[in-house]
Amino acid sequence: MPTFAASWMTGQGVSSRSSHSAAAGRMTSAAKPCSQLDPDLLARLAQHLDVVLVSATNGKTTTTRLIAEALGAAGPVVSNALGANMPAGITSALAGGSDARFGVIEVDEKYLAGVARDTDPKCIALLNLSRDQLDRAAETRMLAENWREGLAGSKAVVVANADDPLVVWAASSSPNVIWVAAGQMWKDDAWSCPSCGGVMQRPGDDWFCGECGFRRPTPSWALSGDHVLDPHGSAWPIHLQLPGRANKANAASSAAVAAVFGVPPQVALERMYQVQAVAGRYDVVQFQQRDLRLLLAKNPAGWLETFSLIDPPPTPVILSVNARGADGTDTSWLWDVDYTRLTGHPICVIGDRKLDLAVRLEVANQNFQVCDNLDQAVSMSPHGRIEVIANYTAFQDLRRRVGN
Repeated sequence: MPTFAASWMTGQGVSSRSSHSAAAGRMTSAAKPCSQLDPDLLARLAQHLDVVLVSATNGKTTTTRLIAEALGAAGPVVSNALGANMPAGITSALAGGSDARFGVIEVDEKYLAGVARDTDPKCIALLNLSRDQLDRAAETRMLAENWREGLAGSKAVVVANADDPLVVWAASSSPNVIWVAAGQMWKDDAWSCPSCGGVMQRPGDDWFCGECGFRRPTPSWALSGDHVLDPHGSAWPIHLQLPGRANKANAASSAAVAAVFGVPPQVALERMYQVQAVAGRYDVVQFQQRDLRLLLAKNPAGWLETFSLIDPPPTPVILSVNARGADGTDTSWLWDVDYTRLTGHPICVIGDRKLDLAVRLEVANQNFQVCDNLDQAVSMSPHGRIEVIANYTAFQDLRRRVGN
């Protein structure tokens, strides 16, 4: 394994594999893998790997890909890079990793505790928590509490976003945490203190609870503009082909994870440049002789980040929303999205729930057209590259239609 330059080692090195703690025994059994014939299959597939788990409401697929690229500098990697992040998909992915050294695993936030129990990870990356799939996902504080109980006493190095109070509260039960100042654009799920329920104070980039004293920890890694600051203040440039501030934040967290395994930030960040798209996200495709950039946004926080990276007006935008099982059937989250950020963009609306979205856009005083399908929306969009933003199953529909 490559070693760090001694000048910037943090002292929070790679933790050794350990037996399951008493706290781990409290972790949910929901993540017991798919096979009734071998209920310990996931644990057996992971036992020879140095495992990293990545969990969040937004950004976990991209961050998993970035970490996998970075750790590739130190040895072969197996990963569920296409986002199959529940136990069955994770088990299937690891089944092809007999010769790998590292397992980089994206985990649905509801299954994190159980997958951690089964895979005995050396590192767990926690990026953010926000509202998502309201008809079947737990309330964010309940998810944070599940994380907190599952991480209590864990021997894993936890790399956690210091700017998300829910993540900080969840990670604080772990004895070995590396804090990363990765930022938090969406704050509407973190105005009350997860520790006591008091009102959170947010002066500038800081946050704290005036009632119980719960506050933002001091980060050892930070995103600063186009650079990652390491624990000794050295600034490492971020050069990504992926757009937006959110992906720079993902890169900062990924660099911190790579450092746990001995991959220096310069090497890690250089390797991340190779990632051009992630499971179709950010791809620019040709359709009807037009350039379409495909963007995935599944919940209010994701839409907010996506709006920040699209080209400015008058760039045309196509929005597509479904409400199938994988999306969550409750579309009330549309009212949490600030669609006034699209003012000045010509907008076309498609998808199973295009009329729900049309009502929301009408209330937001946006100019839009409701279209039957992608073909019609493209033909009605003004000249220039089109930004296409869709939630999960709508995004998959679009990829199939454009042959991506």
